[in-house]
Amino acid sequence: MLVALIFSRFGKVGKFVFHIPAGANLWVRELGIVLFLACVGLMSGGKIIETLIHGDGLRWMFAGALITFVPIIVVGFGARYFYKTNYMQLCGLLAGSMTDPPALAFASGIAHSEGPAITYATVYPLVMLLRILTCQLFVIILSQL
Repeated sequence: MLVALIFSRFGKVGKFVFHIPAGANLWVRELGIVLFLACVGLMSGGKIIETLIHGDGLRWMFAGALITFVPIIVVGFGARYFYKTNYMQLCGLLAGSMTDPPALAFASGIAHSEGPAITYATVYPLVMLLRILTCQLFVIILSQL
């Protein structure tokens, strides 16, 4: 990824051009999102009713909804009212903070600008890094107990 960013900065070297036309870029993005959603859908839906009815499924669904909903509301209101972020940038920010490509695809589909993609790209690397570091920190802390 770093090499691609460096090459894209040059634009072209000799006969090699280091950029993708807009149509090809959009096609690759859409293909990636479609494949991602197809894989998630095929692997997720098999036993959902059984899990919700028997066992702790309903409690875990409620906890997951709460964990997802509260940070989105807090960040959404904070970014909108304190930082005066517009709706399209806010959609990209929230999609990036949740590392949610389908949400970015939706926001990009209704936007007439690159606002959602720019804010998504701004937040996404930091969130991925923090996820990796947090997991490793949890392993270290829990192994000491």
